[in-house]
Amino acid sequence: MSVFKEFRDFIARGNVVDLAVGVVIGGAFGKIVTSLVSDVVMPPIGLATGGADFSSLKIVLKAADAATKTAEVAISYGAFINNVIQFLIIAAVIFLMVKAINSLKREAAAEPPAPAGPTPSEALLTEIRDLLAARSAGG
Repeated sequence: MSVFKEFRDFIARGNVVDLAVGVVIGGAFGKIVTSLVSDVVMPPIGLATGGADFSSLKIVLKAADAATKTAEVAISYGAFINNVIQFLIIAAVIFLMVKAINSLKREAAAEPPAPAGPTPSEALLTEIRDLLAARSAGG
C-alpha cells in the first residue's frame, strides 16, 4: 500500500473530517469567547474588585528606558488571569454541549427498535407449518 493511498484513507475517515471541522469552529468560537470574557465578564469582575483591569496587571522586572530604547520587561499575570477565565468558560460550554449531545444519544438509544418482520425463510416455514396443521386437522 502506497503512502499516498494510506494518507488518502486516513483523511477520508469520518473522524478526521469531524476533527478538522471542530478545529475550524473552535477557532471561530475562540474569538466569541475572547469577546465574552473581555467585554462582558471582566468588567463586572473589575468593578467588584475596585475597578481593577486584569489585562493590565503586571509585575515590572525592568522598566522601559526611553534613552536606551529598551522595552519594559514584565510578568503580565493579568493576561494570564484573563486566559484562565477564558479557558474555564470554554471548558464549561464544551462540557454543556457534550452533555446535551450525550443526553440526545441516550434518548435515541432508549427508543426500542421496531420489531423486524419475519425473514423469507421464517415466513415460508410458517406457511408450511400452517398447511401441515390444516391437513392433519382435516384429515
